[in-house]
Amino acid sequence: MLRYDCLIVDDEKALSQSTCEFFNMFGIKTYWVADKASCFDFLSKNRVELILLDINLGQDSGFEICKELRRTMDVPILFISARRSDDDILLALNIGGDDYIQKPYSLNILMAKVKTVLKRYSSNGENNIVFGSFSLDLQREKLMQGANEIKLKAMEYKLLAYLVQNKNRTITKDELFQKVWGDVITSEGTLNVHIRRLREKIEENPNEPRFIKTVWGTGYVLESGF
Repeated sequence: MLRYDCLIVDDEKALSQSTCEFFNMFGIKTYWVADKASCFDFLSKNRVELILLDINLGQDSGFEICKELRRTMDVPILFISARRSDDDILLALNIGGDDYIQKPYSLNILMAKVKTVLKRYSSNGENNIVFGSFSLDLQREKLMQGANEIKLKAMEYKLLAYLVQNKNRTITKDELFQKVWGDVITSEGTLNVHIRRLREKIEENPNEPRFIKTVWGTGYVLESGF
């Protein structure tokens, strides 16, 4: 699986190609696709750190693509569109977009925005986060205990990664629903099941957790201060 800094999903060929070439010239490894099918095919085979997503994609909708991506991915999504209404901007941000950039855009300004987001998302360069005897490899999306990999399902990894990246901070259930599932109406039962499964994989005694603590009436906290 190859790693890219940026994936552009846009059916404006000339603009997308020039943006892709410009980014690559300045060291931002970028790839371009023109439709939904190509987007998901690329993501099934490669890892990306950021997505630039147009709204109008022929028969496809960037809004719908964003909603689908947010079910399994937490990478930053920056909408790029010629649409200028407040309703479009608010919808883009409310369904999981991190920013909304209007076309036509300056390549230099767009690149500056992308670099800023990539730097922030990289957790200040911390790709391996250690807690107890475990190490979460954010680059390879793997949980290791010594030389052994602890197998996690996609949503288990996503939930643990969010907890670990916000370690020692109480995270509300609503925040987890939004940031992990991308859905504010996810049931508490779904969250509880995933928390239980994680505890069974990383806790010596899941009934008396050492790492993932329940903050009653609020949410959870991953404690790593030992």
